[in-house]
Amino acid sequence: MANNGAVRLDLDGKPIKPITICMIGAGGFIGSHLCEKLLNETPHKVLALDVYNDKIKHLLEPDTSEWAERIQFHRINIKHDSRLEGLVKMADLTINLAAICTPADYNTRPLDTIYSNFIDALPVVKYCSENNKRLIHFSTCEVYGKTIGSFLPKDHPLRQDPDFYVLKEDTSPCIFGSIEKQRWSYACAKQLIERLVYAEGAENGLEFTIVRPFNWIGPRMDFIPGIDGPSEGVPRVLACFSNNLLRREPLKLVDGGESQRTFIYIKDAIEAVLLMIENPERANGHIFNVGNPNNEVTVRQLAEMMTKVYSKVSGETAIESPTVDVSSKEFYGEGYDDSDKRIPDMTIINRQLGWNPKTSLWDLLESTLTYQHRTYAEAVKKATSKPVAS
Repeated sequence: MANNGAVRLDLDGKPIKPITICMIGAGGFIGSHLCEKLLNETPHKVLALDVYNDKIKHLLEPDTSEWAERIQFHRINIKHDSRLEGLVKMADLTINLAAICTPADYNTRPLDTIYSNFIDALPVVKYCSENNKRLIHFSTCEVYGKTIGSFLPKDHPLRQDPDFYVLKEDTSPCIFGSIEKQRWSYACAKQLIERLVYAEGAENGLEFTIVRPFNWIGPRMDFIPGIDGPSEGVPRVLACFSNNLLRREPLKLVDGGESQRTFIYIKDAIEAVLLMIENPERANGHIFNVGNPNNEVTVRQLAEMMTKVYSKVSGETAIESPTVDVSSKEFYGEGYDDSDKRIPDMTIINRQLGWNPKTSLWDLLESTLTYQHRTYAEAVKKATSKPVAS
């Protein structure tokens, strides 16, 4: 049960008042973990909005009676639902998590990507601004695009200088590829909605916080194609690799797997979001990177690490050739482009909220792959077993 009646204090020692939160996209990966955290550890109420509720079903069961009063699910597609404004008005804070955020879609569904991430988010910003409601808007680390260093020659010494690759909320430029590289449709839509939120703050006094997640990883992330998602679907890298491991297939490394990424455990990231929710005076008007700069690897190193971790949690030996190289054109189609490195600067979130991530890459992979194996291994075996001819 949340907080056992003890008075909870914010970072400045003031009592935290219970609030009502309108959470758009509550049924997704991040939303499900945030709902759990809010119900388990706080007295806040949640109006959970989404098209699907599979990942939060366990929170909506009638026997979870201690939560029954504090979470309401509303099956809503925010694209065209007149109930949206009323739900924003009922809440003190709106959190918008709704997005198309799978790189495979940026190329093949650029219109859906732009509409989902910009056009569909407009009414949410408008309703919060007009009704004087606080907004926490989820953006992406993709808004940074490419690093300044990526434009230098490969062997240039400045490529090793953090000023040329560490991404800072208040000073780093947003550098995208050319228009025919439709991979940037997502980042561009996300950047424009950030600029709109920021402008609403500057011109109309909207109280806002913008979150830029850097590869949040954990149980319930994405889907496993053909099991709880479309057979032809291509989820993000961690779920893609998990799918290959579960099926005992080689992990596909796009363009050699040379891109560098940082990964953070979902539970660490959710701690940061809770601090934003409960410390509005420290969080309002800020953009926050939420990532773990200590967990940096190339995609190839990630594949090797995941292969080792999966062998440990499943008890199965790795296949003989655990990885295979594919071109980005073959994997994602025409118009793909990528950013070389994504390392978050942590100065602002550390200063404002005193937050730092804790979980190592090995530990977060072990936790996530244990969940993937437990949840999917049997279903994948059934889906892939063929009758043997006698």
